Amino acid sequence: MKNRIYELKDFYILWSTQGLSQLGSAMMNFALTLWLYQETGSALQTALLYICSYAPYVMMSIFAGALSDRWDKKKTMLICDTLAAFCTILVFILLKKGLLCAWHLYLLNAVNGLMNTVQSPASDVAITLITPKKYYQKTSGLRSFSGSLITILHPVLATSLYALGGMNAVIAVDLCTFFTAFFGLLLFVHIPSVKASAAGEDETLFASVKAGLKCLNQNRMVLMLILFMAGVNLVASAFDAVLPAFILPRENGGESVLGIVTSFAGVAMLAGSLIASVMPTPKDRVRLILATMLFSLTTDNFLMSLTRMPVTWCIAQILGYLPVPLMSTSMDVIVRSTIPAEMQGRVYACRNTLQFFTIPIGYFFGGWMVDVICEPFMERIPTESIMVTMFGSGKGSGAGMMIFILGVLGMIICLVFWGILKKYKYQESV
Repeated sequence: MKNRIYELKDFYILWSTQGLSQLGSAMMNFALTLWLYQETGSALQTALLYICSYAPYVMMSIFAGALSDRWDKKKTMLICDTLAAFCTILVFILLKKGLLCAWHLYLLNAVNGLMNTVQSPASDVAITLITPKKYYQKTSGLRSFSGSLITILHPVLATSLYALGGMNAVIAVDLCTFFTAFFGLLLFVHIPSVKASAAGEDETLFASVKAGLKCLNQNRMVLMLILFMAGVNLVASAFDAVLPAFILPRENGGESVLGIVTSFAGVAMLAGSLIASVMPTPKDRVRLILATMLFSLTTDNFLMSLTRMPVTWCIAQILGYLPVPLMSTSMDVIVRSTIPAEMQGRVYACRNTLQFFTIPIGYFFGGWMVDVICEPFMERIPTESIMVTMFGSGKGSGAGMMIFILGVLGMIICLVFWGILKKYKYQESV
């Protein structure tokens, strides 16, 4: 036990302090979402916050990894965190002067997205460098655990702080968590350097990107898994965009119910993360990834869309999100074990572009489908229609119809990639 703590000392410090900072950032984003929805009353304008965050992240990630492999990982993370903190301070100044507008938030979210573009591959490689290979599954489970805890806590804490002290209180907490993470990384975490090959040091930026794509192409199993996750992210992000439109207008819905249902997703992921951190090594990680996502996308979407009670919505979230950490842990282990450390920055960046480009598309697709297609369709059909029996009537029924469609789409994606990936076998090594 003592030996494990010593071997993972740097990981524990980095994981805990960065997790605290991520909690502060998540609270800040949630509070800004509340503020923007109160100011505009538009779900689409609120969804644009997420689109502005992900669009630059997706477009520039493929280049950021090449830079990340060349740059010092620790300095990169410190600089990106500092610039993100400046964005928070700028929000505070604009808010105090009464000048804060929606376009300010879109612009600042885009800047934060760019920072994440560089920081994310640097952080992923840093975790690899400070973690012995035998602890990959355990540390992946712990990272899923902290992510789940953040999902549970940030809506409750942000709402409470927002009610007590407004945006000022939320911003203060966000900055405090930033300083904790910044000095924890600066003073107490040692990240070994990775010596690039002579060819890698002389590579141009585009040549580095090409090298990352070539490495992925040579590892077709990893590439196919990444493309599969792109399909999953399309469905999941569209679901996230639709969920408020499904719950908020209902007679038995509203903001508190939305918060509770969202928190149950975090509770389920927390439980799944604990399972992932202690479970034995799976016999077939590829099949585990496919099976968990097939179960998740179908049970959550179908049960959510076809029922009317908040308790069943919470059950749907539990069934849908419990398997997610099992999937993400296996994905993490496969990528870290398959891709050489000196190439991981470039490969992670290519992965970020390929795997996450569907997220802004999903947010727009979900919101557009509800506003333009599904809700108007449900308003026009007669009350005796089978569609009313399935999804109810009134505002929110079109969102239910869209969630059902996403369940069918998710099932198709999983079955198609099951056929593609069944020929690949991942060999576990110690």
